[in-house]
Amino acid sequence: MNAHERQQFDWLLQTAVDQFAERLVQRNAGAESALERLTATPEAEGVWLSAFVDAVFRDGLLDNPSGAAFVLQALERRAAPVVTSAATIGELLNTAARSAFAVLLRQKTLEELERRSRYQAQSTESL
Repeated sequence: MNAHERQQFDWLLQTAVDQFAERLVQRNAGAESALERLTATPEAEGVWLSAFVDAVFRDGLLDNPSGAAFVLQALERRAAPVVTSAATIGELLNTAARSAFAVLLRQKTLEELERRSRYQAQSTESL
């Protein structure tokens, strides 16, 4: 992957993490609650990881074979997701890219929520 493409992917991922974390904090009344919900049930009410990934792909114009290939190229060293149903190569690429991105987004968002939760706890303790 070229450096400019890597930079674009890193920006996309960081933006998605920031937006998803903020949305979770808002919907779940705080970072700690959001962290618990994302850890336990990433598809539950108020979390909806897959729906958020679908929106990222749609808004980022990645919901096509070229976009999926871009994401998969950026994640080339990660474990490949298991894709059980795909009628075409394009569907296979899209499903694999969304699955791999969702795993990474969840991991990075959990890290962000842990950071926010620790910061929030330290802020209230110092008052």
